[in-house]
Amino acid sequence: MDKEESWGDTLKTVIYAVLIAVFIRTVWFEPFKIPSGSMYPTLYVGDYLFVSKYTYGYSKHSLPLSIPLFEGRVWFDEPQRGDVVVFKFPQDNKTDFIKRVIGLPGDKIKLENGRLFINGKMVERERIDDFILRDKFGSAIRYRQYIETLPEGKQHKILEISDQGNYDDFAELEVPQGNYFMMGDNRDQSDDSRGNVGFVPAENLVGKARFLFFSHNDEDAWYKPWTWPKKIRWERLFDKIN
Repeated sequence: MDKEESWGDTLKTVIYAVLIAVFIRTVWFEPFKIPSGSMYPTLYVGDYLFVSKYTYGYSKHSLPLSIPLFEGRVWFDEPQRGDVVVFKFPQDNKTDFIKRVIGLPGDKIKLENGRLFINGKMVERERIDDFILRDKFGSAIRYRQYIETLPEGKQHKILEISDQGNYDDFAELEVPQGNYFMMGDNRDQSDDSRGNVGFVPAENLVGKARFLFFSHNDEDAWYKPWTWPKKIRWERLFDKIN
C-alpha cells in the first residue's frame, strides 16, 4: 500500500510540476535562444533570454504548439516602436523570429541608400566605434556601427556593412492596420519585413524580449567540456534588452 501511494504521489507531483511549468510558459515568461546573427549588436548568437508573454496580451501563439483555441488577441496592448519582439513567422505560423518593431499600423516606411525614413522623415543615426566579429577561422569582420534614434526618442545600436546592400533601398509602403514592420539590428544580415517576413500580424506576436539569463559562445565543440566555462559571456548575464 505504501509503495502504491508513493508511486501515486510521485506521479501527481510530476503532473503538477508540468502543469505549473506550462502555465508559467503560457502566461508569464518563456525562454528563447538566439540562433542567428540578425540582431547583432543587441543580441549575440548563443544568448538565452526571457520573453514576457503578458506584455501584448494573448493569442493562440501564446499557447504550446499554437493550439487554435481562439482567434485574434485578448487583453491586447500594442507594441511600442523600438520593442524587441519574438513573433511567429507569418509564412508558416510556427517558426520563431526575433526582430525590432520599426513600423506601426499606418506608418509609411522607406529605405534610401541605407537610410531609414518613417513617415517621410529620415531617422537619425550617429556613427560610433566599429563592431568586430570573428568568423569560425578567427578572421575579423568589421561592421560600421551606429546609434539609431527613432522618432519617439528611443535609441539602439545597429550595424551596416555598407549602404548599398540588398535591402538598403526599399520603396515607401504603408503598414496595414493590425500589422507591424520588423527589422533586425544587423541591417545587412537580417531577413525581416523588407524581405521574406513581410508584415507581421498582431496575432503572430509572442512576447517582448526582456533580459538575458545566459550567454555562451557556441563555436567550440560540445565534446570539449573543459572549454565551456571560458566561453560563457559572463558580462552579458542578466543584461536588460533595449
